[in-house]
Amino acid sequence: MNLHNGSLYWPTTTKPFTPKFIEPLDIYDVVIVGGGMSGSLTALSLAKAGLKVAVLDKRMMGTGSTSANTGLLQYSNDIMLHELIDQIGEKDAVRFYQLCYEAMDDLELVAKSLDEDSDFIRRPSLCFASEENDVEKLKAEYITLQKYNFPCDYLGRNEIAKKFSFSKDGALLTLGDAEVNPLKFVQGVLRKAEELGVHLYPYTEVINVIDRDDDLEVRTAGKPFYAKKVVYTTGYEDVPVGKRRGADINHSYVCVSNPISNLSGWHEKALIWETKRPYLYARTCKEGRLIIGGMDKDQPEAPQSEELMMKRVENLLFQAKELFPQYDISIDYAYAATFGESTDNLPFIGEHPTKENHYYLLGYGGNGTVYSMLGSHILRDLITGHKNEDAEIVQLNRLSKSKEATNQ
Repeated sequence: MNLHNGSLYWPTTTKPFTPKFIEPLDIYDVVIVGGGMSGSLTALSLAKAGLKVAVLDKRMMGTGSTSANTGLLQYSNDIMLHELIDQIGEKDAVRFYQLCYEAMDDLELVAKSLDEDSDFIRRPSLCFASEENDVEKLKAEYITLQKYNFPCDYLGRNEIAKKFSFSKDGALLTLGDAEVNPLKFVQGVLRKAEELGVHLYPYTEVINVIDRDDDLEVRTAGKPFYAKKVVYTTGYEDVPVGKRRGADINHSYVCVSNPISNLSGWHEKALIWETKRPYLYARTCKEGRLIIGGMDKDQPEAPQSEELMMKRVENLLFQAKELFPQYDISIDYAYAATFGESTDNLPFIGEHPTKENHYYLLGYGGNGTVYSMLGSHILRDLITGHKNEDAEIVQLNRLSKSKEATNQ
């Protein structure tokens, strides 16, 4: 699949990562298929648990969706907590939000443990009402987050205007979020995993995985690998085993601006998004550039037409200038990228319901990096035989189970 098209920014901020070549073991405890955000964090978590792990990727690691990831890290989700409570019940919804909030701290700990700076910086997030009718929804979310002790604040029109160069009818300010350079982060995690004994094999495409009596044969375009268990962290690509269900694969547009020397009128360089769907989102980065995304479309592959891409991206630039008219903004980088969304706005994490020893971490949604972090811990527990009470919330067959319950 063509995961992105255009000029990417993150690869210009770091050198390519080339892992050491090591002869494969006769058998691994776990082979991970996919060397992006989910694959790298899972490898690190399993290596810390003492397992023998190999990571296979058909590209150079980090050059798939990771290089197009915009690096906004938030505990809030595309589905608000009060809406998620209506969907899956209070206990599971609140616990899922707690997992996302805890994952923010875990990501910071990982970032601090890396040998290289991944530009991980704590930021607040501002979600503003796209129209007046959305104010009540934001107020309901504020009350719900406050009830369950999630750090946040509600801002009225005047309060927004004091902190930002724009004003809206209302906004929710969540605290404890962060930004990161996703490519630097993944490269650092892979290096750390390699130091712990993980074997990394780029340009190794997995064709199929065959169940044998005592192990799994991971067939590639070259020599096969053998493992007791396999984890699929293939992002928005098709998985080699199983079928994608309960998810839509779309694409989004991103522009990265010229460096802005004075970012006044942007409170604490907060991550910005809005209530409408699809939504505009914006952040700053270390060089003072703005990263602006949105204009989501319901086709899976990024378009090849540069003319079409630039038309969408210029629309993003126009929206950014409406928010920050005092900035002299131009486009230095522009691209379109594939992303996935589950139909219930939750990731898919866990063992295949009918194929033993086949595990998945598919972080569909706007919080993919956060899902990768919390998912790596769930998989570590499941694979090492430890009970994880949170696994049921994100299990692969939850949608079919909910349909069965509805039909009874």
